[in-house]
Amino acid sequence: MITFIKINDHDNVAIAIRKLDEGSTIKVGDQTVDLIQDIPKGHKFSLTNINMEENIIKYGFPIGHAIEEIKSGSWVHSHNMKTNLSGVETYEYIPNKLGSIYGKESLTFKGYRRENGQVGIRNELWIVPTVGCVNGIADQIIQEFKNQVGESLPFDSIQVLKHNYGCSQLGDDHLNTRTILGNVVKHPNAGGVLVLGLGCENNDIDEFKESLGFINEKRIKFLRSQEVSNEIDEGVKLLRSIYETSKDDKREDVSLSELKIGLKCGGSDGFSGITANPLLGKLSDYLIAQNATTVLTEVPEMFGAEKILMERAENEEVFKKIVVMINEFKQYFQNHNQPVYENPSPGNKAGGITTLEDKSLGCTQKAGVASVIDVLKYGEVLQKKGLNLLSAPGNDLVASTALAASGCQLVLFTTGRGTPLGTFVPTMKISTNTEIYETKPHWIDFNAGTIIEDQEPEALLENFLSYIIQVASGELVNHEKNNFREIAIFKTGVTL
Repeated sequence: MITFIKINDHDNVAIAIRKLDEGSTIKVGDQTVDLIQDIPKGHKFSLTNINMEENIIKYGFPIGHAIEEIKSGSWVHSHNMKTNLSGVETYEYIPNKLGSIYGKESLTFKGYRRENGQVGIRNELWIVPTVGCVNGIADQIIQEFKNQVGESLPFDSIQVLKHNYGCSQLGDDHLNTRTILGNVVKHPNAGGVLVLGLGCENNDIDEFKESLGFINEKRIKFLRSQEVSNEIDEGVKLLRSIYETSKDDKREDVSLSELKIGLKCGGSDGFSGITANPLLGKLSDYLIAQNATTVLTEVPEMFGAEKILMERAENEEVFKKIVVMINEFKQYFQNHNQPVYENPSPGNKAGGITTLEDKSLGCTQKAGVASVIDVLKYGEVLQKKGLNLLSAPGNDLVASTALAASGCQLVLFTTGRGTPLGTFVPTMKISTNTEIYETKPHWIDFNAGTIIEDQEPEALLENFLSYIIQVASGELVNHEKNNFREIAIFKTGVTL
């Protein structure tokens, strides 16, 4: 039975797989470690004496330094170590590209091929409000539409994608709202969209429509509520029109190369960088070998591991984009007089993560070993196949929404603590440990915790890939079954 893991030969700490008791003797290779404290599950303990100011090494990299002398066999956590991070840095491009172990195969999924060539994994009918004032009206329109047409409709789901914005916003906030909502409206998982406005908001519906560029006006309709006497009846008429256009949509075989998948973690624990995140890394490398696309975001959770991503930049231009993304986000923290290292969260710390470097080195495991081929600003959409980085915060719903708005049809979300949330595309929860999988089967969709229970990682990857294909072909994940769907837009400035 495995009781601990030493991740890298150079590490001076190991991770307890289950609670270890004071007085226990641990055998680490040729070394014997006597525990002088209880070690909580998922937490670190020292494999040797560590001097004050000496670096704590995990994943083969420093995750902080000791703030007091730490004796061999001690619990290592917030009480005796601290981050090494500070502010904005300068970086040098030192390429270190790693090759994939995976080859090209001919797997497919059942997707919806749209008129513009894009592929969706769902065929849903959405109402997208231009402003939060009309969220309730949208609910009424959908209910009346269902009353008239019936529940047996040719859509995977009918949803109002509610938000609180679209008015009283200035500058970047106004632009972010318009951009993200525009990306939502044009997302291939939608078989049809009703854009619902009020009439006096600064996210004006005519200007919003113009910002969309070319659209299929049989599938995307617009309604300004203040301009009609009965907005419910008018909304139902427009949904009926969309229904007539999309009712015969059918799934067809589509190459795996058309998948665009977002990589996200939340409620992480001490096992995240050992089980679920490396599993996503393997999947990412496999998909990229199939000419598919994966996207890593959560910029603050790259701090401390950013040099690893920079070394994997496809070229110096991409390297410079990564540097700008990292330093602009650090500057964002400093502009608001906040430290760049105010992370991990209380839940992360309870699960065994101590510093932001500790979290980041685990977080970036989701990106595998592939080269970074592009870097997207917040609100930009995918242009290149392969591993992309996306500028967005670590907040679960804001980051998940940003991934979906960039064009991802599916978000893979690893968690050690559990979460029920879902954004407007399928948001699959992958547990880092079996305990949370068994405790929250109505939240968690796939268990990666078996990796520390002696399951072969490549065998688990095969099972995981099979499940991904099933979900891409129409199988619902838990948040879809529970009807938990939300969007959140990044806000940085003034509200009038």
